Amino acid sequence: MAKPKRNPQMEKLVSLTKRRGFIFQSSEIYGGLNSCWDYGPLGVELKRNVKNLWWHNIVTSREDVVGMDAGILMHPRVWEASGHVANFHDPLIDCKTCKARFRQDKAPTLFHCQNCDFQFKVADGKISTKDEFAKHFADDLLAEETESYIGGDCPHCGAAKSIQIQKRMCPNCGGSDLSEAKQFNLMFKTHFGPSEDSASQIYLRPETAQGIFVNFDNVAATARVKLPFGIGQIGKAFRNEITTGNFIFRSREFEQMELEFFVKKEESQKWYEYWVEQRFQWYQSTGIRPENLRLREHRADELAHYARACTDVEYRFAFGWSELEGIADRQTFDLDQHIQHSGKKLTYFDQENNQHIVPAVVESSAGVDRSILTILTDAYWDDEEHKRVVLRLSPKVAPIKVAVLPLVNRDGMPEIARRIFEDLQKHMAAFFDMGGSIGRRYRRQDEAGTPYGITVDSQTLEDGTVTLRDRDTLEQVRISKDQIVTTLQHKLAL
Repeated sequence: MAKPKRNPQMEKLVSLTKRRGFIFQSSEIYGGLNSCWDYGPLGVELKRNVKNLWWHNIVTSREDVVGMDAGILMHPRVWEASGHVANFHDPLIDCKTCKARFRQDKAPTLFHCQNCDFQFKVADGKISTKDEFAKHFADDLLAEETESYIGGDCPHCGAAKSIQIQKRMCPNCGGSDLSEAKQFNLMFKTHFGPSEDSASQIYLRPETAQGIFVNFDNVAATARVKLPFGIGQIGKAFRNEITTGNFIFRSREFEQMELEFFVKKEESQKWYEYWVEQRFQWYQSTGIRPENLRLREHRADELAHYARACTDVEYRFAFGWSELEGIADRQTFDLDQHIQHSGKKLTYFDQENNQHIVPAVVESSAGVDRSILTILTDAYWDDEEHKRVVLRLSPKVAPIKVAVLPLVNRDGMPEIARRIFEDLQKHMAAFFDMGGSIGRRYRRQDEAGTPYGITVDSQTLEDGTVTLRDRDTLEQVRISKDQIVTTLQHKLAL
């Protein structure tokens, strides 16, 4: 049996997030539950900061977007109307040799050109091929979904649409004796009420968007909004994924940040382009380096049948370029479906043209957990020069903004540091630490991503100044105790 491939970079990050209280394996004392995660003290603060940034950017800072929070449990006919009951499937393959079961697109796949002898293998989001052909591949050819290579142009001979699958292999044992793909519905089923028969069967929602669509008329009537307008929502969703992995990137319980922006059908292209640009800029505003982000527009054969266009925001992980968010022009599909299945009128009265219309919708669908993984991955830094590990988190998302540390636990330093800490707590997330050497305390805060440290030392006793330490540059300057709050507010842009 083949050993699972190691990802040293991810292993370091997973170790750090547990060590510093960001993320724990769910139910760990019972052996853990695969692909389910708990957010610890620092993780929940980071998560809250990310969600608050999104909410402010999408909802509270705009006049044309309102928020809502729909229930996780919905009438089962919602999912019939949306197409999830009939179509929300993944192709599942069984290995006849080792009995492993996996998603079709996660099988290592050998591709070949139908015009020449060119071959390449795709596994774990990476391409391997003969050395003389390797130069033909660039990073922008890497994709999370293996199927996206089918029908591509050959990078060796240039033949158009000539790349096809030669064979798939088991990711567990490497064998190629595989079953035909079978469709597996990804929705979690449960029962509503005391009986457990088919009549009581409902689903945990696989996305938050449908809660917005079924409430379109309620929101439009009560919020007194005019087209174009959006409805934003943050909430839990559940998918019984066949293949999970890469830490919190793909899990069965996750949180979404979704915007449904309703527009006149003839204006959907304009707003689609607008939101693609807005969402790409938002990821950069969280501190993620621009060179590790890209936009990838879906090809015609990738698009869902109802979508006119779709673009993904992708990040360059160690396991390849992978999707953080999808922005799609869904046209009128969603409201049309619910109008048809519910018999209710989900329309908007266009006063300009004196008629009822079904608005088109541009959707922005982002993952909270994927955003957090991206921010952590991008911030992780092995500072070999100073022999430390640092999370270079943007102050916007850092769980702790400043740590207050007495140099030693005597001469009144802890008492002065405590008063400074209590004052800072009124203005920002602060942390007080007097345990261990000052060097160890600095390193703990570096790993927690804390941008600044305040140290009370013997000079503080003489002139009332403290040391302000910068996490990234290690620069230390002295400032007056009276200037701590205003100085940090300026540096943190609070």
